[in-house]
Amino acid sequence: MVSRIRTLLLVMLAIAPGLPALSNAETHGSTGAVFVMTNAASGNEIIAYGRNADGSLEQGRRFSTGGRGSGGTTDPLASQGSLTLTDDRSFLLAVNAGSGTISVFRVHGDRLSLVDRVPCGGSEPVAVAQHGNLIYVLNAGGTSNVVGFRFERIGRIKAISNSIKFLTSGNSGPGSLSFSPDGQFLLVTEKLNNRIDAFHVQLDGTLGPIAVTAAVGPGTFAVVFAPNGAALVSETGPTTGSNASAISSYAALPSGTLSPISASVPTQGAATCWQAVTPDGRFVYTSNSGTSTISGFAIGTDGALTPLPGTIAATLPAGSTNLDTAISSDGKFLYTLDSGTGLISIFGINGDGSLNSLGDADGLSAAAGFNGIAAI
Repeated sequence: MVSRIRTLLLVMLAIAPGLPALSNAETHGSTGAVFVMTNAASGNEIIAYGRNADGSLEQGRRFSTGGRGSGGTTDPLASQGSLTLTDDRSFLLAVNAGSGTISVFRVHGDRLSLVDRVPCGGSEPVAVAQHGNLIYVLNAGGTSNVVGFRFERIGRIKAISNSIKFLTSGNSGPGSLSFSPDGQFLLVTEKLNNRIDAFHVQLDGTLGPIAVTAAVGPGTFAVVFAPNGAALVSETGPTTGSNASAISSYAALPSGTLSPISASVPTQGAATCWQAVTPDGRFVYTSNSGTSTISGFAIGTDGALTPLPGTIAATLPAGSTNLDTAISSDGKFLYTLDSGTGLISIFGINGDGSLNSLGDADGLSAAAGFNGIAAI
């Protein structure tokens, strides 16, 4: 018996160097994770924070994407979706705008392992979206376009032949892309043209002809789908307005054109760009970077938007230029990436949609060009 125990110990010692060390989050009973992308031009990285049961974050660990970001200071990518989790939360997709590549990580709690890195098929990728075995990348540089990839179960991605589709103009300032819940459509926003483009997804993974809808309000930035199929579009608003940003909802018609449901509902904030929908589809929150606030809206079964009481659901620390926003996969917590203060603000989501401030996590550079946040 003693001999068997001694042998087992020797085997364990032999393999121990190859085992990954437990993270702070794992040793403290982490229940999830929050990921932030540095977008550094010298070498893009993902910072992974362990998420505790109370929403607080453990000290982050850094993982190289193997590519370069664009650098810059505040919101250099001007997009939503630069860092995206797959539907099953098993993989994390990141754009490398400086080197024109896409990185794929396998997710192990708050630990990441780089699985693949491939050319984006264009120039300056700013956002990426996934549905089933399809991935599409939005390229802002050169002639704006989207390019498709086949997503394999092991995390590898392969370009789809003849999948490139160009937007309506050479430089349209694309801001985001999103698959409909049924995977039938891919929507893309054009910031400079104030348009929403729709492409029907073909059986072979390529896209049909572009269908263009003029946005109902000025300053179209990002689009996300609610689980019920409503397309939600954030609007920065007119340049001459004061706290004049808004959010609209649309129904996607079989033709690919969009029919407004709620048109330009005021957020009572400025520079509304990013938005996040709760997993149950009941609420959507917008990040108003010009006023350092978050607005909240209830989503009706028909896609109609109703402001939560007071509209402004939370105010962030002074000096924050809150950028991208993410909601934990259990729907309990909302996180914002705060440029200017170098913080991640943490909020608890109540049953009625109201938010409670739960403090923040630091460790980011206030002047760096961070872009992208995702949460499990």
